Amino acid sequence: MQAHKTLLRHLLLARSDWMEARVMEGARRNGYGEVTTAMNRLFAQLRGRPVGLSELARALSVSRQAVHQLANEAARLGLVEFVASENDGRVKLLRFTQKGWAMSESAARAFAAIETELAQQIGAQDLAELKRILGKAWSADEPG
Repeated sequence: MQAHKTLLRHLLLARSDWMEARVMEGARRNGYGEVTTAMNRLFAQLRGRPVGLSELARALSVSRQAVHQLANEAARLGLVEFVASENDGRVKLLRFTQKGWAMSESAARAFAAIETELAQQIGAQDLAELKRILGKAWSADEPG
């Protein structure tokens, strides 16, 4: 039975995997070979701001302990650091270090190159349409 291969969920996951493989390949080429796929997903959740470990755990659908272990590994690499929350000193937030920002900028360039590659493969108009559709709100409680 091949029907699952045409479900939107599976198509989106396959394309996400395609893009992530290219980003990880670029990370290795650019000197960030120790960054794992799990770290890449963690970094994506930072979105340029300090984020609490509990919020990261919820966003990644993993335990707080798993996020803490992953964050410790990324901190060991010098890519992130733990800082106290300005609102509650007991809460630790995770943010990029200068080295982490450099890595993030490298990843942004890799994503731009991936989009260029994709535009060449499927056409710039189809890429723009894909981004337009994916950018729409998919439910009433979501901004779009």
